[in-house]
Amino acid sequence: MKQGFRVFDTHTHIGTARHTGRRYSADELLRDMDRSGIDRSLVIPFPVVENNREAHEMIGKAVLAHPDRLSGTACLNPFIPEPEFQDELRRCREVYGFCALKLQPQYHGLNPFSERSNFFFEAALENRMAVVCHTGTGLPFSLPSLLMMPARRYPELTIVVAHCGGGIFLHDAMVAASFCPNIVLELSSLMPHHIMEVMAHVAADRLMIGSDLPESVEIEIGKILGLRVSDDEKRWVLDGTANRVFLGPRA
Repeated sequence: MKQGFRVFDTHTHIGTARHTGRRYSADELLRDMDRSGIDRSLVIPFPVVENNREAHEMIGKAVLAHPDRLSGTACLNPFIPEPEFQDELRRCREVYGFCALKLQPQYHGLNPFSERSNFFFEAALENRMAVVCHTGTGLPFSLPSLLMMPARRYPELTIVVAHCGGGIFLHDAMVAASFCPNIVLELSSLMPHHIMEVMAHVAADRLMIGSDLPESVEIEIGKILGLRVSDDEKRWVLDGTANRVFLGPRA
């Protein structure tokens, strides 16, 4: 807990990133969680890895060892054969209990607006997972408004707009959330005044925090704790929304 609030960090990574060379282990994540007062983290593979299956197994073993602290997310190249994609996603759910699927348009090159992406969102829905989609850098497919199409096609699917458009596309993300009730906004990388603007239009029970990288953890939590909003709104953003989206009923 942090200042009496439970904290669910909805954007963390472990493993080895081929595109940056960054390495970060489950033990390091748990150590940093304890240091920062984080109760639970959603763990995502880095977007470019040597082997997706091995990345999932690393996260899966950490989730099984620490089920009260960690939840898992799958991240796959969307252009591998669809049966292979389906089988690996099903394995992540059945063996490790993963609760989300990550789309990274910056590296995956999949247009969420196109019908070609339908299989991706259908696979998440079939496996009772939320979709977490990177937005901001990586145009053109990283525009938050492109997620309105799958959100409309699959109203039972929760889609998390990671980084809330990355600041520059903040209003694009707000429009998407305003017109699609199954879109949730994750606020990492925004300035506090950006978050206040979001909260003027989108209810706190559809907002959540994330850190993305360990260097940002204290800043991301501190931004929410320092807002001039009610404690109830802070609870939703810091923990409540994420619990509903990622730990809610999966039957």
